[in-house]
Amino acid sequence: MNIPVVDFSAYSLTEKDVTDEQLHSLSKELKSAFTEVGFVFLKNSGITLEEVEHVMDISKKFFLQPDELKKPFGRKSFANNPNHGWVSVETERLNPSRPGDLKESFNTCSFHPDIKWPSSAAVSGFQEIHTSFYLRCKDLSLRVLRVMALSLALDPDVFLGAHRLVGTDVNGTTLRSLYYPPVSCEKAKEGQLRCGEHSDYGSITLLFQSSEGLQVCNRSGEFISAPTVPGAILLNIADLMQRWTSDQFISVRHRVLLPPVGDSSTRQSLAFFLHPDDEALITCCDGSNKYPPVTAGAYLTMRFRESYGRS
Repeated sequence: MNIPVVDFSAYSLTEKDVTDEQLHSLSKELKSAFTEVGFVFLKNSGITLEEVEHVMDISKKFFLQPDELKKPFGRKSFANNPNHGWVSVETERLNPSRPGDLKESFNTCSFHPDIKWPSSAAVSGFQEIHTSFYLRCKDLSLRVLRVMALSLALDPDVFLGAHRLVGTDVNGTTLRSLYYPPVSCEKAKEGQLRCGEHSDYGSITLLFQSSEGLQVCNRSGEFISAPTVPGAILLNIADLMQRWTSDQFISVRHRVLLPPVGDSSTRQSLAFFLHPDDEALITCCDGSNKYPPVTAGAYLTMRFRESYGRS
């Protein structure tokens, strides 16, 4: 399985003017990728490697702190948005049939004034860096949605109109900074992975990786290692978008395996999960009844129950 590489420079964050011809060309390339593979590498997006490294650097400083310094910022600590905050190792099970994932994360999904952010000298600038990167990813994602709508001959507002509240507490869009600590295969529980097999929940996901390790499921059910393309974003379709498009765009399972025996390296990634507004009703855009209508918020809550259990 080859993941296509698409040059997005014509509609990158640095471009204000894009021609209809350029949009049409991009729409054909994205449609091909999303109908056949579900993943695409996006290069020349306007988000720089330096921006990505800046977020990863401040995130790693946070993750390397003792757990007692991270607990005050734990997920479910903030009443206005229970998904915001730190998730400790083995708390989440993206494949509920496996033991907890060997990763930790920090979820940025609320900018409410009551949210408390890591602000010690060791992580100076944490809030500002994550907020800025979230907004950059949001702007890029909305451009991608516009091209996706065009590829299906839809009015762009079919998708864009359901994402008007990104960055508020009535929209589940989340920037996750992920850290995979060193792990000994011999000490891991039976069946345990760094990240269990799963598909993403919302509209689309932007993934920024520091190293290889991700595996993607192909059409025959085999998991194939995804390469890294320097400077490119790995972008994939998520579940609600598959429902929305009546399976025209496919949401594909993926995972992160344990490192090989003797490999004590860490892994980092940033994932921007774009979700429709909580009250947005997702129905099949072709008018069919292939999937029953569901609100984005209800679907997200259901999936969180599966991956976090009673935690």
